[in-house]
Formats: sequence, structure tokens, C-alpha cells
Amino acid sequence: MEQRHLGRTGLRVSRIGLGTLTWGRSTDEHDAADLLKTFWEAGGTLVDTADVYGDGESEYLLGRLMEGLVPRRDLVISTKAGSVPDPDRRFDGSRAHLLSALDASLARLGTDHVDVWHLHAFDPHTPLEETLHALDVAVSSGRARYAGISNFCGWQLAKAATWQLAAPGVRNRVASTQMEYSLLQRGVEREVLPAALDLGIGLLPSSPLGRGVLTGKYRKDATPTDSRGASDHLAPFVEPYLDDTAGHIVDAVATAADGLAVTPLQVALAWVRDRPGVVAPVIGPRNAQQLTAALSVESLSLPDEICRALDDVSAPVHRYPDHDWSTL
Repeated sequence: MEQRHLGRTGLRVSRIGLGTLTWGRSTDEHDAADLLKTFWEAGGTLVDTADVYGDGESEYLLGRLMEGLVPRRDLVISTKAGSVPDPDRRFDGSRAHLLSALDASLARLGTDHVDVWHLHAFDPHTPLEETLHALDVAVSSGRARYAGISNFCGWQLAKAATWQLAAPGVRNRVASTQMEYSLLQRGVEREVLPAALDLGIGLLPSSPLGRGVLTGKYRKDATPTDSRGASDHLAPFVEPYLDDTAGHIVDAVATAADGLAVTPLQVALAWVRDRPGVVAPVIGPRNAQQLTAALSVESLSLPDEICRALDDVSAPVHRYPDHDWSTL
């Protein structure tokens, strides 16, 4: 698998990442082992998790699998901290919480460091400089090799990255940002992606298949019984992308796939993988069969005319102030 630099750093990662959101919950140890081994044998390196996935079980399961199945040195482990199970405070960006959470992640993963440590979200109740100081401590202490952020909007990303570049002392630049990005969700193109490109921050798209909808499995109001759309836990996650607007985009993806003699999954994944600023879409297959189907996109590059057609059919409405006011 082709390797790409993570933003403006020397770290290289596979251009497809393996997500572990469901590990320890609906993905058991057997399926997780098959996924990790299949991914590693295909040349995949980037494995993404978080301290809240499966209430910590995702990290714990990944750590067990690294003990004997796949060498730790062959993987680029990314995890996240900052989300908390508190209905009154969803995110805790305090230095105390973040560094304690990192230590707990390392214990569950069974490793002395993670390769990329992401802030899971912006905490409006903690000074940003305190939150960012936790990243610096993590890197300077060797517990993390690189630092990134997740789910920051455009101004939050720009403020955080600029602070890291401009503040006095030893600061570690923001290497990456993880955001949802697909043909069904192009909101990052308004401000986040332009900021990331300007600041040399690599984008790791989550849900690059539109939460599974872009595979075409939900066309004509079908909901497969083994799909996430049929599960009590993840059905509300899928439902927003089952409207008529999404349906038109999925139809266009299916038409393109038919014309290229490939699958809708391959078309949708190739589109986002090759967008400017994207380093590695992070996919969350349920089993090795789904993963193998996704990894088959490695040899596919979409023709320019197909990309333009998909761009047009999925184009978000960007008006003032995102476009030059003089053209409005």
C-alpha cells in the first residue's frame, strides 16, 4: 500500500487507515484479529482508536492483538482523548484529564507510546493553551510521537495550529486533524480543509463511506439486517444520510461504478482518498471480507470526468463568507 507523509512531518502512514470504533462492542476478538492481520499483510500501518471506543475495550483489544499477532513496530497507532461520559460536560480538555487519559490508554494498549495522539474535540471551558500544553508534555515525555486534533472547526484548528507554531518555548506542531469527510459530508471544505492545507496539517477523514451509505447497501429503502443501520446502537448514526439528497448522490456513485466496472464502495473511497490535503481515510469494516473489498481500491484512480461529475452532484452550498464576496 502506498505510504503518505502525515502533514508536514517525516512520519509516513498507509493511505488507508483501519478504524476500531466497534472493537470490543460489536466486533469481537476473532474478527478484530482477522481485520488487523489482513490490514497488516496488505501493507496497512495506520490503526486508529480512542479511549472511549467500547469504553476502553477497543484499545485493550488492540493491545492484546499486538502482543503476538502483529509487531508493534510495524504499526502507526493513533488514539484520542478528551471525550468523557458526562452528560453535563461532553469534552474535557484540561491538562489533568488529558494526561491521565493518555496514561490509561498506554496501559490498555500495552505500549510505552502512541505514534499520534489526537485531542478528540474542542473544549470551550478550558483555555486552549492549557489543552495544547498537554500535547507538548505528551510528546516531550515520549508518550506520544506526534500530536493532532479532531473535530475542531476552521477557526479552532487555525488558532490551535498557529499557537503551536508561534508561541515561545518548545512547541510541537499539529500534525493531523481527523474529521468526517465523504461525498455525503463535505462540510470540511468550507474552512477546515483550506486551513489544514495552508498550515501543513494532514487530514484523516473519518466515515469516508458516508457511514456505510455510499456502499449502496441502503438503496431503495433497504436496510440489511446485519448492517449498522439495523443496529439499535448505530442506527441513529446512519439515519441522517438516508434522505433524498443523499440518495441522489448514492445513485450517481452507483452509476459511476457501473461505468468503471467496479463497486460503489471503491468509487466513494477513491474519491475521498485522492482529494487535496487528504492523507488517509479511516475505514471501519466489520469483518475481513469487507476490509479486503475496501483495500482493493489501491489500484483504482478515478478518471477526471468521473471526479468532476461526482463533485457536481455532491457540491455543498458555499456562499458568503466562504467565497470571494465580490463574486456573490
